[in-house]
Amino acid sequence: MPPKNRFAELLPEITAWRRDFHENPELLFEVHRTAAKVAELLRSFGCDEVVEGIGRTGVVGVIKGRTDASGRVVGLRADMDALPIIEQTGLEYASKTPGKMHACGHDGHTAMLLGAAKYLAETRNFDGTAVVIFQPAEEGGGGGREMVNDGMMDRWNIQEVYGMHNMPGIPVGHFAIRPGAIMAAADQFEITVTGKGGHAAKPHECVDSTVVAAHIIVAAQTIASRTVDPLKQVVVSICTVQTDSTAHNVIPQVVKMKGTVRTMDPAVQDQVEQRLKEVVEGTALALGARAELAYQRGYPVTINAEDETRHAVAVAEAVSGQVDAATPPLMGAEDFSYMLNARPGAYIFLGNGDTAMVHHPAYNFDDNAIPFGASWYAGMVETRMPATA
Repeated sequence: MPPKNRFAELLPEITAWRRDFHENPELLFEVHRTAAKVAELLRSFGCDEVVEGIGRTGVVGVIKGRTDASGRVVGLRADMDALPIIEQTGLEYASKTPGKMHACGHDGHTAMLLGAAKYLAETRNFDGTAVVIFQPAEEGGGGGREMVNDGMMDRWNIQEVYGMHNMPGIPVGHFAIRPGAIMAAADQFEITVTGKGGHAAKPHECVDSTVVAAHIIVAAQTIASRTVDPLKQVVVSICTVQTDSTAHNVIPQVVKMKGTVRTMDPAVQDQVEQRLKEVVEGTALALGARAELAYQRGYPVTINAEDETRHAVAVAEAVSGQVDAATPPLMGAEDFSYMLNARPGAYIFLGNGDTAMVHHPAYNFDDNAIPFGASWYAGMVETRMPATA
């Protein structure tokens, strides 16, 4: 099937929703206007149940098929939050809120899932229950985790869950996906190096925390090159270095560094955390200083289940015929991973064309992608829970 004809008819309406969300971006869990509009629209579609406040400000809609002989329940997820970026698109519907912008296309994701929900509520051409999930706080707040911890999966007996993200650089209407790990775990850390400060003219009377920090930065790179299996993906980046003195003639007492670790395998994630601790503490000790590592786990690896990925590919092929089913994994992170840890499912990329990259102030979601994304969402429900005769 190409994109469903109904979505061509609905395109002006869905586009209007998307542009309204774009004009009124909200951050993290503070998506009160967006969530209220989503809930209002879902009720107007005739959803069987609409519940607000899941995972603090998430919204869940329930749409029952014409029959329920299968007892199956499929979840579809979109994220709602924007980013703290000053928009530079010059669009007539640009952000009305200075310093906030839909620079990752969550306005498009939300609008496409709303379009799919309207279609599914109109047709109900499936045997089972569709649960549409509108999530807050993907951009660093862990809204997916909060919705799972709020009991969403068990409350609605969700058995499979599917998500989508637009991707600049892929042609509009094309899809990309892979089984297994598709996006990385993202951890963050802070290192505090304590030496003995003093006058820069008397380094022999000091323990130079800056030199120690420099050795740690270099030694940390051996984790990727010498500790982890070279066939495994890992990134260890120390991104900020700050001393407790800004003077040109003072050897600082304390240096603080911050960075990130990206991995595609939970076992490698454990290995890197342990080895980074050893490198940080051991390097400092060897140079007469003391160093502490504060390590914080972030979003886990986003892992697509094998069977559900095949189903996602089949629907994408039916919608557009243009699917990269072995796309390379990305070292970015995504909190849909929490939902995939709770239930089998798959996460797919939808082409946004030759636009600025996400998180760029000139980025904009391409409304021409809407029929493809909405058709994929709806198609996942209709193919995973086909209507009975």
